[in-house]
Amino acid sequence: MAEIIHRVGIAVPADKVYETLTTDKGLSRWWTTDTTGAGNVGSIINFRFNGGGPDFQVVKLQPDTSVHWRHSGDMPPEWIDTEVSFQLSFKNGQTYVLFSHSNWKEQSDFMAHCSTKWAVFLLSLKEALETGSGKPFPDDIHIDHDE
Repeated sequence: MAEIIHRVGIAVPADKVYETLTTDKGLSRWWTTDTTGAGNVGSIINFRFNGGGPDFQVVKLQPDTSVHWRHSGDMPPEWIDTEVSFQLSFKNGQTYVLFSHSNWKEQSDFMAHCSTKWAVFLLSLKEALETGSGKPFPDDIHIDHDE
């Protein structure tokens, strides 16, 4: 199985990062403005990009430490059975976010595209928390002309 991994430091306490990863309002600030369903373990979060997009079930929450989702749906098909996690650790005045999108069936051009887009959105998360304004979809950085 293939995996995407990124790490970013954000100059805010871990509780602020955790809140941004676990509420509709927070998720809408950095990934896509059309986000609904965030909540406790078992909740299904709907992320929409021009009407379509992935759903994730919240499978694990450890306040200020860990957020874990499992893909729940059929879009995009390459994401079926994948999992996303955010591991948080506070050190030297910043929260380090270790992100992974795991259980990909194989490496592919689409996986490479998603890796770059995850980096774009993690930088949007950083910007949202450090400056008050991220770049969620549809205002994100486009990395090719097919988006």
